[in-house]
Amino acid sequence: MKLFIFLLFIIGQNFTYSNKTKNAKPRIIGGEVAFAGQFPYIAAIYKSTNTGTFFCGGALMNNQWILTSGYCVDGAVLFTIYLGAHNLKANDPNVQKFATDTFVLHPNYNLDTLENDIGVIKLRLPVTFTDYIKPIDFLPSYDLLPNMGGIMNLGWGQLNDETAGITDELHYVYLIPISNEECQLSFGSQILDTMVCAGGNFNEGFWKGDSGTPLVRYSNGPRTTHVGVASFISKNGCDTPEPSGYTRTYPFVDWIRNVTNIE
Repeated sequence: MKLFIFLLFIIGQNFTYSNKTKNAKPRIIGGEVAFAGQFPYIAAIYKSTNTGTFFCGGALMNNQWILTSGYCVDGAVLFTIYLGAHNLKANDPNVQKFATDTFVLHPNYNLDTLENDIGVIKLRLPVTFTDYIKPIDFLPSYDLLPNMGGIMNLGWGQLNDETAGITDELHYVYLIPISNEECQLSFGSQILDTMVCAGGNFNEGFWKGDSGTPLVRYSNGPRTTHVGVASFISKNGCDTPEPSGYTRTYPFVDWIRNVTNIE
């Protein structure tokens, strides 16, 4: 059995960079660099705890709530959130910055198994929508996975095993969802009905720093449905052909709506 690992990234460490990755293709893993405003619902989340600061991602659901993983809110004492961001180090007038300490962790979240790995963060004040900041279009009304294609994951996570640290620029990658039976070939019985795996060509997927980022499905042009939350990957590293693991959004839609009062 190949165990999965968590995807939070610790901020504030010192890293060295290998010459082997200087010319690596920019990617979440195997993906492309996004342009400013391409994904206006993406949130960059800095989670502060009593032991350190961690980086995650999330998706804006309306003018005050962000959907992310349970691991990205568990133990938090403060969040610093950037909306409208593309390059995290750029002085960008389109970015809005928020601080909040309000979140809801799913009551049945299990740190050891990552079961029910989902949570929501509430901003203190409603965000003003712009061309660069808009909520995701839909939560799923039925289970779209794994039979529906056209899905995508995005984030600022680590590019590969050798180049440590989150990236400055937002990246995205197209993926194909797979059946839980196929996913169990990599992760065994840890894969539950509330989880789903997805992969691409060889090693496409996500890596450290991408926890909580949305798996989305595009339909009717640019309109997007939130179908998964980035949760786990294989302990064997990102430079392997093994799939990425997500929390399915659909089984938790009622819980999300009850907590946030989103229609």
